[in-house]
Amino acid sequence: MNSPPIIGIIGGIGSGKSTIANIMGELGCIVADADANIAIILQQKDVQEQLTGWWGDAINSEDGLLDRQAIADIVFRDDSERVRLEDLLHPLARKMQEKQFSVADSSTKALIIDAPLLIESGLDVLCDAIIFVDVPFETRKARVLQSRNWTEQELQSREATQYPLDKKRKRADYVVINEGDLGAVTLQVKKILDEIRRQLA
Repeated sequence: MNSPPIIGIIGGIGSGKSTIANIMGELGCIVADADANIAIILQQKDVQEQLTGWWGDAINSEDGLLDRQAIADIVFRDDSERVRLEDLLHPLARKMQEKQFSVADSSTKALIIDAPLLIESGLDVLCDAIIFVDVPFETRKARVLQSRNWTEQELQSREATQYPLDKKRKRADYVVINEGDLGAVTLQVKKILDEIRRQLA
């Protein structure tokens, strides 16, 4: 194997994609977390000035930082604003991802892309394999209610802006069932990682 395989992780909101990515990190992979990278990008002065120029001071919180909820309220009401934001942020996030992956060496098991919009942003074409994280809707609904205080309607409206879940599942090469204890999930992930590396060896 000349270079580590690139593996994309996809699934519905609240499916625990980051949990799977974290497990893979512990197994010796390098993980590019798109959400974490976007959070860093949103702290950059030039990005903040661009967004404030578009939407005014209403998107700034009292501490002078961008109010991500205020931005979300804007972009999930208006598809054109969402596309404009993605066109700004996605190239910057991809550069961060490339930098993170550039430190890979012979000990790196795989390069992991954990991005909610993996398919929508075209990152899937970089992947040697894609894993779909499968979790029933009711479980995901309970998770986002607890972690983000979202209603069922908000979850459904957010997911409506993304590539349909049934089509995501069909695009995947492997499926992880992210329910039950962490140990069982870890065994699934390790088995899939070993299989991907074997296939590409």
